[in-house]
Amino acid sequence: MKRLALAGGVAALALTSSLVFAQGKPEDLLPPGFDDPAPSPSASPSARPTATTAPSPQGPTPSTSRGEIVQPIPTAPAPSAAPPTDLGRLPTLDELENMSTEELDELLGLRPRYDMPPGARRSLARVGVISAQEGGFPGASLARQPAALVRAALAGTKGPLVSRWGHILLRRALASRMAAPEGMNPVEFAALRAGVLNRMGEHAVARALVQDVDTGNFDNALLDQAIAAYLGTADIVGACPAVRVAEVDREDPEWRMLGGICSSYAGEETRGANDLRRVLNSGSTQRIDALLAQRYAGAAGQGRRAVTIEWDEVEELTPWRFALANAVGEPIPDALLAGSAPYYRRIAATAPMLSLLQRAQNADLAASVGILSSSAMVDIYSMIVAAGEAEGAPAATATRLREAYVGSDPANRLAAIKDIWGADTASDYGRLVLTAYAAARMPADDEFAEDAASLIASMLAAGLDRDALRWGPVVSAGSQAWALLVLAQPDRNQPVSDRQMANFLGNDDSEGSAKSKMLLAGLAGLGRIESGEIAEYGQRLEVDLDRQNRWTGAITRAAEAQNPALVALLAGLGMQGSSWDRMTALHLFHIVRALDRVGLSAEARMIAAEAVARA
Repeated sequence: MKRLALAGGVAALALTSSLVFAQGKPEDLLPPGFDDPAPSPSASPSARPTATTAPSPQGPTPSTSRGEIVQPIPTAPAPSAAPPTDLGRLPTLDELENMSTEELDELLGLRPRYDMPPGARRSLARVGVISAQEGGFPGASLARQPAALVRAALAGTKGPLVSRWGHILLRRALASRMAAPEGMNPVEFAALRAGVLNRMGEHAVARALVQDVDTGNFDNALLDQAIAAYLGTADIVGACPAVRVAEVDREDPEWRMLGGICSSYAGEETRGANDLRRVLNSGSTQRIDALLAQRYAGAAGQGRRAVTIEWDEVEELTPWRFALANAVGEPIPDALLAGSAPYYRRIAATAPMLSLLQRAQNADLAASVGILSSSAMVDIYSMIVAAGEAEGAPAATATRLREAYVGSDPANRLAAIKDIWGADTASDYGRLVLTAYAAARMPADDEFAEDAASLIASMLAAGLDRDALRWGPVVSAGSQAWALLVLAQPDRNQPVSDRQMANFLGNDDSEGSAKSKMLLAGLAGLGRIESGEIAEYGQRLEVDLDRQNRWTGAITRAAEAQNPALVALLAGLGMQGSSWDRMTALHLFHIVRALDRVGLSAEARMIAAEAVARA
């Protein structure tokens, strides 16, 4: 699918300081408390001054978005060496021996604020992973937007999103290299974005985002999100630069164990081992957590001490246990993995240290929410075939997937595709993602018209709209396949007629006519149905697309201001939920319409088609 150019919005969204978002029924996708956003904090954290308080020595720098001016935020000057702490009474040898690494560093004034020379420090003017030239949003997209609105939208997005395409869009917005909104500290902006990414299961992207900020500029919130990202990727040592220079008031067991691990990998093996031994003996955390930390730290240096891991008394998984066990190659008992939360399944799908079979078992969920692409799914099963791991359901799926691609007879290829889908494609959307490119190779023939809807939905799951549109002459008006194509068309001059809409409604067997409601909302958002039909079918389906609340007003004004980044953030806020029954037609209508108006029509079309396919 051809990527459309992104228009960078720079007009400020006209909002009053008293803007609130209503949480009225049935808009339960909006987070509780979003009606009354917390008062905007000061631009700089009170913990310590950051580089953002320094005036610009170079004057304004023009951005790439309509001449928007953003003041560069230079890095802070090199701090002077920290003076030794006033020791007062010198500690005894016994007291020194019992001190932790952090206490010794504090005593002797050895904790550095920065871990890099002044010339290597980076500006906080724009923080992110991808630039506008690489497919991200323009850098000044949010620079002139109200900080309170952006803060409330990010803090209120608890994740995950119901829409795969909504997830992909929001991930791109959060990872874009952008300036912070006016009045918001760039470090806070990075922490808020990393938090949403972590809650979405995008820990690798969150890790890359926090790594774009020098550790000397971390505040407590960014440090917490950085640790969550490193745990989510089982990259424990990656957190050490921040752990060793952070100025935080934390004494919880996890922080102390991280300190011991980082000391061990910094060449201070004895100190690290002593810190971990104190945590284990203190009883402040469960034994399994401290033992896993000791096993991980033992890989540093000589690693002479053997640590035996026993899971007998462990009743639940935690992010710490999951990350450390995977990092050291310690098998987690099946009883703990059975029925584990989606958090662990999303991580398992992308964890390189796990076996291909383990990754494949969790890949469907990761693909359905937007973490894995269709190509990444195919790669996993291709490696299973290449590695000869021919056992279990994943191996059988890999064999059938090969037939779906290279089978000489289209009928046999379709049979293989349907075997992969299983009985219920709506509830196992990840399988449609897996077969997208195989479905695109199927000939658009009347012989396969019965399966056209699922084939088209599979292609659109990967954005293959051009391939899907080949089925236009085959499908019948009013069918689900027809509805998907009507929404997926890049351009449509003729609106949907009353007869076509009536045929679809008559054939709709979804619960509560959910698919008809989504179709009506999608068509209305894209402007592909007359206003008279909107009113008529809105009344028949009991859908009021004219109803307004604070969220609908905010996303509408963001679209009027031509600000695609702000629209993407507000769209993500409105798409929260674990299943499509949480999405209302009102939300879908405003999301599709706003995206279409700011130049994100490709995403708008795919979200609308996905809604009909999955409702």
